[in-house]
Amino acid sequence: MFQEVNSPSAGIERPLDILAIAAHPDDVEQTCGGTLIRMAEAGYRTGVLDLTAGDMGSRGTPEIRLKESDAAACRMLLRWRGNMRWPDARLENTVSVRMSLAAEIRNLRPRVVILPYWEARHPDHYRASEIGFEACFLAGLKKLDEETQPHRPHKIIYSSLYANVAPSFVVDISAQFERRMAALFAYESQYGEAPEAAHLFPQQQEIRERLAALARFYGNLIGVKYGEPFVLKETMRVDDITAMGVRSL
Repeated sequence: MFQEVNSPSAGIERPLDILAIAAHPDDVEQTCGGTLIRMAEAGYRTGVLDLTAGDMGSRGTPEIRLKESDAAACRMLLRWRGNMRWPDARLENTVSVRMSLAAEIRNLRPRVVILPYWEARHPDHYRASEIGFEACFLAGLKKLDEETQPHRPHKIIYSSLYANVAPSFVVDISAQFERRMAALFAYESQYGEAPEAAHLFPQQQEIRERLAALARFYGNLIGVKYGEPFVLKETMRVDDITAMGVRSL
C-alpha cells in the first residue's frame, strides 16, 4: 500500500492529503499515529517523512529501524513513507536543510502537515518543528526552484501529546488505538525485550499502559475512550455554532 524510499519523494504517484514530519522513526506512531490511521480509513492519502533514522539511539541500528518503519507504515495504512537520513541528535536548522525539506514538500504537495510541538526535551523534536514550519513557507515561493511547482500546505497542526499545554482540538482515535499500538510495537528493536539499555526502556506492557493513560485522558476531554491532542497557532473558524461537537453540560 505504501512506498518507502530513502530519497524521499522520488516517484510519488499523487499528492498526499496529510503529511506528518517527525525527527525519528516511531515518533509519529506515539503522537499522531491514530489520527493518521483514522484519516487513511476515511480515504485520505497519508504519509510520513522522518528526518533521521535514529542512529544515535541506544538500541537498534539505522538499517533495522528503517525496516521496522516499513512494517509500522503498513500497520498505519500509509500510502507513502520516506526518511531524509539526516544525523540523529544533530539536527540543525540550516539553509540547505530547509531547502531540501521544502523541495520534498513541493513534490509531495500535502494539504495538511503535522509537526511536532515546538517545545520539547529532545532538541531534534523542536528543531524538526522549526525546520518543518519554515520549509512549508519556503515551499510556496515561486522562485525557490524552477524545476518544481510551488506548493504551500493549507494547514499546519502540531501534535502535542507530550506537551503540557491545552489542546486546540482532540481527535477521537478510540477505534484506531489498537492499530496505533501495533504500529508502535513494530519497532521491536526499541520496544521488545532486549538487554541493551534495559534501565532506560520500560517493559512493553508499561509503555502500553502509559500511552493508554494519556490517550484516555485526552479522550475524556471530548467524551470518548481514546484521543490524540493537537495545537493550532491560528484561530479556528466556526460557521455554525449549533453543530459544534462536545457537550458543555
